[in-house]
Amino acid sequence: MKTRLLMCAVLLLFNWSMIEAQGTGYREIRVDVHDIAGDANTAWRMMVGAGRANEGLRADWQQQLARVREELGFEYIRMHGLLTDDMGVYKVDDAGKPRYNFQYIDVLYDYLHSIGMKPFVELSFMPAALASGDKTIFWWKGNVTPPNDYDRWHDLIAALVAHFTERYGRDEVASWYFEVWNEPNLDGFWAGTQDEYFKLYATTADAIKGIDPAYRVGGPATAGAAWVPETIAFCHDNDVPLDFISTHSYGVKQGYLDEFGNRGTVLADDAWAVSGDVLKSRQEIEASAMPGLELHYTEWSSSYTPRDPIHDSYHQAAYILQKLKQAGAAADSMSYWVFTDIFEEAGPRFTPFHGGFGLLNYQGIRKPAFFSYRFLNRLGPTALKNKDAQSIVTIKPDGSVQLLLWDYTFTLPENINNQQYYVQDLPAKPKGNVNVEIHGLRQGGWDLTTYRVGYRQNDAHTAYVDMGSPRQLTKAQVESLKASANGAPSTSEKTDVPASGVFKKQLPMRENDVYLLVLTPR
Repeated sequence: MKTRLLMCAVLLLFNWSMIEAQGTGYREIRVDVHDIAGDANTAWRMMVGAGRANEGLRADWQQQLARVREELGFEYIRMHGLLTDDMGVYKVDDAGKPRYNFQYIDVLYDYLHSIGMKPFVELSFMPAALASGDKTIFWWKGNVTPPNDYDRWHDLIAALVAHFTERYGRDEVASWYFEVWNEPNLDGFWAGTQDEYFKLYATTADAIKGIDPAYRVGGPATAGAAWVPETIAFCHDNDVPLDFISTHSYGVKQGYLDEFGNRGTVLADDAWAVSGDVLKSRQEIEASAMPGLELHYTEWSSSYTPRDPIHDSYHQAAYILQKLKQAGAAADSMSYWVFTDIFEEAGPRFTPFHGGFGLLNYQGIRKPAFFSYRFLNRLGPTALKNKDAQSIVTIKPDGSVQLLLWDYTFTLPENINNQQYYVQDLPAKPKGNVNVEIHGLRQGGWDLTTYRVGYRQNDAHTAYVDMGSPRQLTKAQVESLKASANGAPSTSEKTDVPASGVFKKQLPMRENDVYLLVLTPR
């Protein structure tokens, strides 16, 4: 009897695999436009990252940010190095008196204001004249040592925040966030101890709140979701202001700092990489003496190095959506690191696709990751109840329905790293069909527009590999790559919804494909 049951089970598995291979649906998405879940989650939209403040003075950086703001909708931007010497903020005159200069910051922040964006102000790194040591990080030498005089640090922060208030107005600055330092739990970013960071945090918070108690300050901006309980406990026990928690997470297995990308990163096969950290941080906040604090993941991505080709690959698009869906509303913001490859932690890069963090490369070519955010930005404000783990369905006030769905499949083989794997031409294997049913629609004519990203679908990196991965691009090659990732609809068609009010569609799905379907009443 046991043998017969085992044989039946084997035959059932075999038959099911044959059915799936023949294209029968392996997933079903059924929603009803009257079955409302609530407001759509927009934690992804609140913020995006950039490399360092001085890069924001470049024309190409500004042009790309304006484009990202318009097409993707990001509201805040965070970057390193606002106080580093290349921003010309602080020096000491011959008499030993501090001098402040905010002209470069004004140029940068005036530009952000002009395109409707706000700064998420990361207060880093240490001006050389205020530094206690000469330890630096990155090609552009951000000083990571504690201040040599905490009173002078306090006065610098107070002067800067007072300047912001005078220039932009109290109400505007009250809508900003002030974050103290970057990843102080890593020796590369902070030469002091945890206690010294807490001293820096308390001094900074006192300076900011001294200008206006309504201004928001937080931290610890740690790598790897670290120091969350410790920061809350320190602030609670010492009556130090804390308006939000910020921290970071990346989805690779080893280490947290590899600015030159020399170690060979490996994408984690943990299904809850990144998103598990987000959920843990929220749990730590709710279990603390200060429950309800805002939580901002001010950096996240698949990999922590700007030399990881997964950032360029079509795999990144589905990865982004998977992690954002898993994290849900646990974080108030999920700030993708970063919007552009104009990013020089390890110095200028020498090839147009080099594994940079950006959604856009140097030439402004859209990477597959760009389209994840473009699709998210086209969703409606109201989410529908939906049991499928890899899709989001929304509606807009005009009655149109938006279905964003994807397949996230971990494909990295054992004993190979990201730098060896994701640089290749990697055809996606078929996964079968997804059967879609949308109920509750009005009978009549509708327009259906479908957008895609995946292997050779808005996939500039694979097109670049087809070219032989040239180290420099001609103008014609740039235009060709831009055309391969122009975001145009893959199909536009007219359809009729019957009296039953049910729209049905079957979509062929491959590994790491992403679809956006927009159904609009005529």
